[in-house]
Amino acid sequence: MATINIRSDIKDPFYRYKMERLQSKIEGKGNGIKTVIVNLSSVAQSLARPGAYVIKYFGFELGAQTNTNPADDRWIINGAHDAARLQEYLTGFINKFVLCKKCKNPETDVHIKDGRITLDCKACGQISDVDLRLKLSGFILKQEPKKGKKDKAEKKAAREARKNGNGNGNGHADTKENGHGSNDSDGSNGDDVAQEAGSDDELTRRIKAGAEKLDDPVEVRDDEWTVDMSEEAVKARAQQLPDDLKQKLVLNGDEDDEDGEGGGNSKYDQFGEWIINDAKEKGSVTKVDSIEVYMKAKEFGIESKHRTLLVIVQSIFDDDIAKQIPTRASMLKQKQIGTSEKHQKALLGGIERFIGFRGKENPDFFAQTSKILAALYNEDLVDEEVVTKWGSKASKKYVDVQTSKKVRKSAEVFLTWLAEAEDESEEEDDE
Repeated sequence: MATINIRSDIKDPFYRYKMERLQSKIEGKGNGIKTVIVNLSSVAQSLARPGAYVIKYFGFELGAQTNTNPADDRWIINGAHDAARLQEYLTGFINKFVLCKKCKNPETDVHIKDGRITLDCKACGQISDVDLRLKLSGFILKQEPKKGKKDKAEKKAAREARKNGNGNGNGHADTKENGHGSNDSDGSNGDDVAQEAGSDDELTRRIKAGAEKLDDPVEVRDDEWTVDMSEEAVKARAQQLPDDLKQKLVLNGDEDDEDGEGGGNSKYDQFGEWIINDAKEKGSVTKVDSIEVYMKAKEFGIESKHRTLLVIVQSIFDDDIAKQIPTRASMLKQKQIGTSEKHQKALLGGIERFIGFRGKENPDFFAQTSKILAALYNEDLVDEEVVTKWGSKASKKYVDVQTSKKVRKSAEVFLTWLAEAEDESEEEDDE
């Protein structure tokens, strides 16, 4: 998709700050007519702003209702509005809520504090105020996170600082950073908990201890974002897939994906089969080139689809997945592939199916769940909120419910650690 300059007044084709041109389509008729902005998430990401800010700004300017938290990434404005007009309104949003007031650079961060909204420019250092009289300003202030909450990067930095400040003698250093330490002779550190199966840090010890209790019953409710699919339907669908993909790439139908299942021969099935065959030819999944995987996905036209992550996860890893995740992280985090909540859910769904199938063949494999999730978390492939929500309820979207419960139970060590780390951060904020 062609890109344009974020600043519309700059015509220089080599201007470094780019974004996609807004793409929209009009659906429905009569009173039910609506405009869907198909690439709003991508545009918002280029502006380093939440999509909710952009869609709400359009709503205020057009006097129309909008959805600010779509579960399916379909950003909608009631009424018929052409893309060119929306692009003009986007310029207004950029001028008011993105560009630095001094140097006009779009490299700014939004900060909300004491009823003020400021733009912190990373280019010139200027901190400028956003006009609170603007309607969107009121909306942004209402979205201010609860006091004491930090984003993931800040929490990591804070825990690292506590570890360095407390020294080796403090037994209360954060568990994620505890363990061998950065100065150990083997060069390992706290972030290696997902990769170093033999590490003796606290999280790893808890993972090992928790693995012994996996057979205990656990009550988990069905997930609210579940797509109902019977075991019979799953088995029937699996029989239609190529032999190498049976038990591996059984994909659920997706109402917003026109490609569908394709009778076991959809683009996704062909893509997954290509990865598996490439791994066989080269002798190992580790020898499959990440760039080639991405280019093949692009060839099939599915490089930005969330279901692509579901296929990749199930076909490009083997039993050493926890150690392999860091080597594939850059590919999985590519903007084109996506890191939205929807993409993260698909990623976790692929992991759930990966663990579930291997766990049925070898129950000991469930002990790897917390290490795998720790690897995803350390590589910023899943957000704390998304993985916590995933872990709270079983789902029959990717595997049968009993297997889903088993996977989540085997994840308890990581999920408990994550909750305790959050609580510790909040307690320090309150001091």
